[in-house]
Amino acid sequence: MVVIRLARFGSTHKPKYRVTVADQRFSATGRFLEVVGHYDPFAKKDGLVLEMDRVEEWVSKGAQPSERVKSLMAKYSAK
Repeated sequence: MVVIRLARFGSTHKPKYRVTVADQRFSATGRFLEVVGHYDPFAKKDGLVLEMDRVEEWVSKGAQPSERVKSLMAKYSAK
């Protein structure tokens, strides 16, 4: 199954996340199909950037977003 999830990168105590589309069998920080955005929880503004057209296309193809990505998508669309 294809999932849309967060992949952590950045340094210790300063996490940043990529929103990736990946096969669920691969590790969260391993192989992925596409990067569709990024999320910085400590940014003052514009901490969340998503390519909603690509996210919607992957969801229409059957990709399942994680719970956290679902909440980020709702937050992003409310902007």
